[in-house]
Amino acid sequence: MKISMEDFNEIYIENYQLVYKYLLSLTNNKYISEELTEETFYKAIINISKFKNNSKLSTWLCKIARNLWIDEIKRKNKIAEINDKDVIVTEDVFLEKEERMQLFKAIQKLDVLTRDVIYLKIKGDLSYKEIAEIMNTTETWVRVTFYRGKEKMKEWFNYEK
Repeated sequence: MKISMEDFNEIYIENYQLVYKYLLSLTNNKYISEELTEETFYKAIINISKFKNNSKLSTWLCKIARNLWIDEIKRKNKIAEINDKDVIVTEDVFLEKEERMQLFKAIQKLDVLTRDVIYLKIKGDLSYKEIAEIMNTTETWVRVTFYRGKEKMKEWFNYEK
């Protein structure tokens, strides 16, 4: 796939916020997120010929971003803590600040892969298929992981009440 600089600028404008917010949800650090977002688009422009158009471009960009984030974690040799103050678990329902804090604590208790699935589904508004592509797994695994993660959090909330 060959594209002009004008086309790439349009891709950048259309997808910057999505990639940045996704990385922010992973890193909880705006500076690292900005840096990784820029690096994502740099890698994308270099590797645009590898984009096969069998998924959304935004999915491909998020996959690049996730890989860069994983590389960052490996470089720093530590486990990233994910704290996103803007996550809303249930659609159409806005939780009060105190309830959101409980939600963040519950999400933190989940294993890293389950957290990734939940953030991609809720924050990234991605389909199960797109998440499977990003995480190099099956759509069924993503569905089951998302469901089990929600069930675990429901269970924790019931015990706390």
